[in-house]
Amino acid sequence: MHSYDYALILAFFALVLLPAPMLGRFYYRVMEGQRTWLSPLLGPLERGCYRLSGIDAGEEQSWQRYTLALLAFNLAGFVLLLLILLGQGLLPLNPQQLPGLEWTLAFNTAVSFVTNTNWQAYSGEASLSYFSQMAGLTVQNFVSAATGLAVLVALCRGMGRRSTRSLGNFWVDMTRATLYGLLPLCLLLALVLVWQGVPQTFAHYVTGTTWQGADQVIPLGPAASQIAIKQLGTNGGGFFGANSAHPFENPSAWSNLLELASILLIPAALVFTFGHYVKDLRQSRAIMGCMLALLLIGGGAALWAEYQPVPGSDASLVQQAAPLEGKETRFGTTGSVLWAVATTAASNGSVNAMHDSLNPLTGLVALANMMVGEVIFGGVGAGLYGMLLNVLIAVFLAGLMIGRTPEYLGKKLQAREVQLLVATLLVMPVGVLVLGAIAASLPGPAGAVSNPGPHGFSQLLYAYTSATANNGSAFGGFSANTPFHNLMLALAMLLGRFGYILPVLALAGSLAAKKIAPVGANSFPTHGLLFVTLLGVTILLVGGLTFLPTLALGPIAEHLSLAF
Repeated sequence: MHSYDYALILAFFALVLLPAPMLGRFYYRVMEGQRTWLSPLLGPLERGCYRLSGIDAGEEQSWQRYTLALLAFNLAGFVLLLLILLGQGLLPLNPQQLPGLEWTLAFNTAVSFVTNTNWQAYSGEASLSYFSQMAGLTVQNFVSAATGLAVLVALCRGMGRRSTRSLGNFWVDMTRATLYGLLPLCLLLALVLVWQGVPQTFAHYVTGTTWQGADQVIPLGPAASQIAIKQLGTNGGGFFGANSAHPFENPSAWSNLLELASILLIPAALVFTFGHYVKDLRQSRAIMGCMLALLLIGGGAALWAEYQPVPGSDASLVQQAAPLEGKETRFGTTGSVLWAVATTAASNGSVNAMHDSLNPLTGLVALANMMVGEVIFGGVGAGLYGMLLNVLIAVFLAGLMIGRTPEYLGKKLQAREVQLLVATLLVMPVGVLVLGAIAASLPGPAGAVSNPGPHGFSQLLYAYTSATANNGSAFGGFSANTPFHNLMLALAMLLGRFGYILPVLALAGSLAAKKIAPVGANSFPTHGLLFVTLLGVTILLVGGLTFLPTLALGPIAEHLSLAF
């Protein structure tokens, strides 16, 4: 590694961590309806949205009504997006006259973007019109991220309030999350990306001539606006098929750094938002410490693995640079590995290098980041409420060890809460192990794998892990666009999204109704180094005990086979 590699890593962490406390407080004030510097500009628009839709901003909902509103909104968004994709050929802003998608691909894509997964079994420039990209995908990029933020806020209220049955108003939370939480940052990033060379146009594709004299079609489109929200909203779906490795999505070292930092910017800030809700920023610092420790462990292991020479090659040829297979030379090895670790630590799924070409141990890190539930920062809202589930599990285990009824922030965890926690522990195993095993055992679906042996198994394992974790990245050698995988991966995405959201909202309602007991001398502190260690061990043990056998068949076996 060179000095500029270390500078890139430091700049990335600075852009993510330095704004986090201030931005976290901003999100708290926004979601609670307090006045901010954007209120004079966006306040009238917010109130206009409520009047137009008949929403009483002062009316709060129980967790059951909050859940029903969320499900109705997401169902409506799914149906609308599905119709847009199926009827694309009849809709405007389609200069290339692209037809509608095949129905299983349209179903998979609609589920993918509604669940904030952004799994793409298609190439954007060859399959989707400008209208589908804007009115379909970009809209869902905003509202799926806002849905995750709303669920997190509901859980924060459940933990911070005492003896209440209300968690806020879903429609109000969605509106504020979109207008204040996502739109201003996206406008700013989109303008910067346009400055860096990302296209934002409705012009037709153009034809150029290569140095060899061949004609080449150069795709264009309103890309900058979608790329901004795909990163800030931890969506990850590319406007072009090559995603963030495409020069029109990620044209320079500056765009690479800003897009990379954008992936974790909001998830890091929301950790401090939680601290404001429970009136204890020590809890935020403890959670942030655990997230950073896991990120650094995984990132360090991935960088070490990727800088190793290929077995059997001349080591002297790679002393100054790591193998560059599957990577953009303009980003280099460090920029590619840092992106791969960040995008799988968050439920983002964008790629600036091909994960199929990563060192087996680097692929192992990417898989592990997703298999633990993408709680190492994770998606907007979704990452932190997933981490808070692990916090409660760690508290429960600590209570068992010391013989006390477990409690967190003065609220006791009883049978109902533990049952809901157990339900969330089943989501990743069912989506990855059960659905993945079905796909691997059938000869037709297994034919989507392009490589024999452990790497081929890793391709399939990665696909079902990515879908269930609502990540969306993939090993490029996996041929996902088949009716079986389109439908089975869609099922995994739905399970990974709503299999967490429904128990989390039920848990929020249960906690909100409890009284807050005063913290005494015998209470287990949840803000010190001991608890951070317990939390990290809990995350690794739950994921390790569940998925280690499958990892041994895939990336671990592939790594061991490299020596022969």
